[in-house]
Amino acid sequence: MRPRRATGWVLLGAVLLGYPLVFSDAYYAQLGTLVLLGAISASAWNLVGGYAGQVSVGHAVFFGAGAYLPLLLYKIWGWSPIVGFPAGIAVSVAIALLIGLPTFRLSGHYFSMATIAVAELIRILVGNWDFLGASIGLMGPATPRAWWDLVFQSSIPYYYLYLAVLVALLALTFAMERSRFGYYLRAIHAGERAARSLGVPVRRCKLYALMLSAAFSSVAGSLYAAKFGFIDPNSGFGILVSVNMVLMAALGGAGRLLGPLLGAAILVPLQITTNSLFGGGGTGLTYILYGGIIMLIARFEPGGLLELWDRIRGRRAA
Repeated sequence: MRPRRATGWVLLGAVLLGYPLVFSDAYYAQLGTLVLLGAISASAWNLVGGYAGQVSVGHAVFFGAGAYLPLLLYKIWGWSPIVGFPAGIAVSVAIALLIGLPTFRLSGHYFSMATIAVAELIRILVGNWDFLGASIGLMGPATPRAWWDLVFQSSIPYYYLYLAVLVALLALTFAMERSRFGYYLRAIHAGERAARSLGVPVRRCKLYALMLSAAFSSVAGSLYAAKFGFIDPNSGFGILVSVNMVLMAALGGAGRLLGPLLGAAILVPLQITTNSLFGGGGTGLTYILYGGIIMLIARFEPGGLLELWDRIRGRRAA
């Protein structure tokens, strides 16, 4: 690794580790925690949407499954939410398999439309299923029985828990980038027909990427449920959950290792700030800004901010 790049990684690690120690106020601790959660979900989407170029707009299915399973097991048997983490992963991977087998016959915007349709169908089903709380949703333990209930008064324990998951996900992504599987995904992104002609197992690779992405999206949903102790159909399966993942990755740089983290560091504070400044009306303003960001990215910088930075740095070097 180049010395300059190694220095950058060390500085980034120091910033992430020291953030809650410097900004110990409850508001900033909560903000940092939400940024990391957004980075986890966007990095999970990036595995299939950024590297393989399969733009799923239905990833809320996996996020919601991961959020519902821990609280559902608590509701039925009183089990710790930690037990629901692997259950959510198993259900999400199974859903990814069921979705991927038929929808990967499609490509381009047809695949995106299919994922939206599946996500909305599941949201409507969950919203009308009394066993899952219907439109009211599910709640977790109000007070901690032990540490494994993951109920903390401060946001700082959640911050470091989320940071550990993000580091694991980024390490896995880093290793994948340099593996044969990663090269296959980039070849598929560049052109499926060309990749298939070179012997790349296109459908199998896309399915593996979707299953891996679904597993980490489920973990993000479980972490959300553990912190907030509540989930309903809109906060778990709503289309805006998927849009947030897509937009964070696209703004920072889809298909780049740190792109989702950069996008989350911009969009999450933007959303919280507009909501706090304008109250309930801030939510609408946030989505207006999101729409404007999407148009700007699509028109001027499809590669995201990291690609823009690389181009600026290249011009300066030249």
